[in-house]
Amino acid sequence: MEFLTFQSSKSEEIKKLFTKVFSDSEGQAEGELIGNLTYDIMTVTDAQDLYGFIATENEQIIGGIFFTRLTFQSGVNAFLLSPVAIHTSYQGKGIGQKLINFGINHLKENRVSIVFTYGDPNFYSKVGFKLITEKIAKAPLKLTYPEGWLAQSLDGDEVEPIAGISYCVEAFNKPEIW
Repeated sequence: MEFLTFQSSKSEEIKKLFTKVFSDSEGQAEGELIGNLTYDIMTVTDAQDLYGFIATENEQIIGGIFFTRLTFQSGVNAFLLSPVAIHTSYQGKGIGQKLINFGINHLKENRVSIVFTYGDPNFYSKVGFKLITEKIAKAPLKLTYPEGWLAQSLDGDEVEPIAGISYCVEAFNKPEIW
């Protein structure tokens, strides 16, 4: 297995992976929503606001993750981890955790201070994320599942409160995603 930085030439293949994974677990409508979100992230987001990584085996993409800039008025260097997909037949083998850790290490090397995510606390706690409230850091849009608002400090400190509102990249600026 190999972990690599995503290449835009693989955008269609990555979109298909995310669509299939989320369709298998959440239904066709959710699969299409996340597949389209992933494609928008890859094709519309400015390069300085995006980190993407894939897991491959035998030159086939079996997993992917994306980090997009989350901008706060305070200027903290923050990114949002979302979405994550591991091919259904490879799930439960720790690949997602390894891929997330690979991405987080890359962000640390690039002096990112904090990473947020919005998802399953049971899964993301395995890779160092902790539940936060919007009193600590305001999400860009209204959260439908506040228990899924999570963060991880990458500079060794606790996640300190961040004043002001936050802004996400255009691909995430949709209420139905939050």
